Amino acid sequence: MSLPRWLEPLLDAEQMRATDQWAIETRGVPSLELMEHAAEGLADAVQRHAPAGRIAVVCGKGNNGGDGLAAARLLRQAGRDVDVLLVWPGEWLQGDAKEMLKRLPGAAPEEFDEARLKGVHVIVDALLGTGFAGEPREPADKVIAAINAAKARVIAADVPSGVNASTGQVEGEAVRAAATATFHRAKPGLWIAPGKAYSGIVEVVAIGLQRGGPANAEAGLIGAAVMRDLPRRGADSTKFSSGNVFILGGSSGLTGAPSMAALAAMRAGAGYVTVGAPASLELSFTVRLLEAMMVGLPEAGGALSPEAVGPALKAIGRSDAVVLGPGLSKSPGAREFALELFERIDVPLVIDADGLNALDGVFPEDLPQRPWPTVLTPHAGELGRLLGVPSKEVAVRRLELAREAAAKARAFVVLKGDDTLVVSPGGRVAISRGGAPALATAGTGDVLSGVIGAMLAKGLPPAHAACAAVYAHVRAGQIAAGPHGADGVIASDVIHSLPAALSA
Repeated sequence: MSLPRWLEPLLDAEQMRATDQWAIETRGVPSLELMEHAAEGLADAVQRHAPAGRIAVVCGKGNNGGDGLAAARLLRQAGRDVDVLLVWPGEWLQGDAKEMLKRLPGAAPEEFDEARLKGVHVIVDALLGTGFAGEPREPADKVIAAINAAKARVIAADVPSGVNASTGQVEGEAVRAAATATFHRAKPGLWIAPGKAYSGIVEVVAIGLQRGGPANAEAGLIGAAVMRDLPRRGADSTKFSSGNVFILGGSSGLTGAPSMAALAAMRAGAGYVTVGAPASLELSFTVRLLEAMMVGLPEAGGALSPEAVGPALKAIGRSDAVVLGPGLSKSPGAREFALELFERIDVPLVIDADGLNALDGVFPEDLPQRPWPTVLTPHAGELGRLLGVPSKEVAVRRLELAREAAAKARAFVVLKGDDTLVVSPGGRVAISRGGAPALATAGTGDVLSGVIGAMLAKGLPPAHAACAAVYAHVRAGQIAAGPHGADGVIASDVIHSLPAALSA
């Protein structure tokens, strides 16, 4: 099953290997030709990022090393001063890499020595390729440390050494590249943290592979085309046909979160928004939300109570989507309310914040299965609590654990971060390009939940709704940073920027 057109395909190591093999064995493309094209793109990246100065090309013993050797030849032919440093003996090279060693003009390669990196302007990292996984072993680990210690810009061939190209995991030290010239397709690990932080500017190099092949990408980058097919208001639209969103949450001292989710849903195009919250807090919401409805629900101690389930279900009524959790609180009563309501809501449901905290202890074994789509929107800490692992572990195994949670919950998981991942129950993942540091402030998660709710209420399939919301959220963060600077942005600035983000 192919990816939707608004996702740019990303190939993991196994899929890339299968694609290369298909091109060589089925389409008759010589493997040396593929390596030559890769080397041309790598050499071009070096020339653009470092147009002058001495170059050191650090080569491993596999095809990645062959790419480096071929690029070194092209750079020497272009008049550049290039040192070629082999980490393993040249006689260990085989196949195409061995052939590229024979074609190298000028000075013969030297054995890698950290001292040879002194005074170089740029280092080409051609040490480990896309097939690498785990922790670099000797001598690769020491070579990576030496590259990072050198005062030179680094251009990585296909993937920075030490980064898992398929997952982005970094289990030891990895090369910190200024740019990565990746071949045919970008790899998921270049865009997923922590690997994303090591990849620098990612540039895709065409190497002559034709369309087709056996590999169906299961990961993709969210592109601007995700916004093209959004339902828009027309002459025959009504406030209900534009999307009816119900926000459930709020508690004493926590009225801002549901208010921001409601405002974000409205700014994202929902025609009708209602907040269901403790009745005693009605004034707080009616003052803030002039265009939204407020339904007061039974409470205990300033938070929603289990007695609110019936009235809440009745109030939801004609809603097209529900957002559960912003400001709900961690009180036992609110938790019981959320758990009982969870399986009884018969429309698409977004669970965020304290709604996710309510699932702690029942996830996933005792989690009821809903017939309607469910979208969970955790950050690393919340996902860690759901799965019973430390948040630090989530930070280094983001793709793996997000897929695990989506599969177990049979829900869509939106794992928030600069590399926000939208994972389907079947494991397909959409990745945000990120680039909006302004979003690193309180309340922006509530904004995202409101936007997802609006997209679901418009009738979009859950994957499309979540991806469109993530894309619009990032654009709004970037737009808001224009007048305020990234450090000056607050969540309400992001809300105000949503219309511009959605119309761009």
